[in-house]
Amino acid sequence: MVHRRRFLSQAAVAGLLMAPPSLKAAARRQSAPPGGRVRRAIPKPGPMVPPSPAIITSVHGRPGEPDELSVLWTFVVNGEPAQVGVAAGDEHIAGGLITLHREFALNVPVASMIHGFDRIDFSSSRSGDKYALSGFTPGIATTVKAPTVNEAPIQMECRVSHILRVPPVRTVFIADVVATTVQEGICDDDGRLRPESAAFFGMMAGCGEFYTMDRKVGHIGQSVGRNDIRY
Repeated sequence: MVHRRRFLSQAAVAGLLMAPPSLKAAARRQSAPPGGRVRRAIPKPGPMVPPSPAIITSVHGRPGEPDELSVLWTFVVNGEPAQVGVAAGDEHIAGGLITLHREFALNVPVASMIHGFDRIDFSSSRSGDKYALSGFTPGIATTVKAPTVNEAPIQMECRVSHILRVPPVRTVFIADVVATTVQEGICDDDGRLRPESAAFFGMMAGCGEFYTMDRKVGHIGQSVGRNDIRY
């Protein structure tokens, strides 16, 4: 089992925090970007973290009601053990359903699914079945009790472990990934993702545009000669 490296020891962090103001100022000057580009504050601060994952959350509905598809803020919590998080606003039906069932699936779409993805994001379940609205095909998870999106090349089946209320309007669900399934060709024989195998895309938080990720520009651990880290 290979673990991620540690960047700074506790002693190093403590030393930096206790450094005199002149040393801190020097460190800030040294960390300025090459070329001395001017930095400015934008009028309205925001969570400008591009690219943000574009993921479809699927969860069973209440008895007699359609299953729910929703676009929630999604993030990785841990690689080993595999854990993810989703943040549901109070306006999302999905939040109450995840609280009720404590199991859901994350479906990773590709560029050909963007229109349906956006329909999900801008449609309320009160206006109809989101599978019908998006044109996606419902599937069934292999391990948890949750629906899936058949067209998604990657599906992660999740079981809630912690629920955190984040005022004013959001609930964060931390979940264990108990199963991951992929379409043929998405991963190699060892289960390593092949990014070039599909037109995965992300949302550019800050402008709201979708971009595919079709060019490798580096990898985790390249600065220390490692290429074995996946998460």
